[in-house]
Amino acid sequence: MAEDKTDTEKQELIFKLSMFEQQAQQIQQQLQAVEQGIVEMRSLSIGIGELKGAEGKEILAPVGRGIFVKAKLLSEKLIVDIGKKNFITKDIPETQDIISEQISKLEEVRESLEASMEDINRELTNTINSNHVKKEI
Repeated sequence: MAEDKTDTEKQELIFKLSMFEQQAQQIQQQLQAVEQGIVEMRSLSIGIGELKGAEGKEILAPVGRGIFVKAKLLSEKLIVDIGKKNFITKDIPETQDIISEQISKLEEVRESLEASMEDINRELTNTINSNHVKKEI
């Protein structure tokens, strides 16, 4: 009877550890996506900043994945998609402000995900520690 209880406890522990691992992997994937988004947004802000003073100059404009066309920059005004196929005209600093706000939101998400990861690690540690205490008693 004692062996059955031990086997059940082991199975429960393995199940809990497996759940923690799955949760940690999901959060890690989300963290990677958020980090990638932050990097892309910062790169975008830098790229837009390089347009300052470039009116009338020739630039390479992307038309698709890895495909560019030479274009002449007619204006430093940017057309910005604000969602649901709504577009507004913004100047470079205003656009960079919008990007900064988006970066801030992504950083908040990152902090939340990191806190969740810490919670999982704490729960994992508690589960392992409580299992060791039971064995010693």
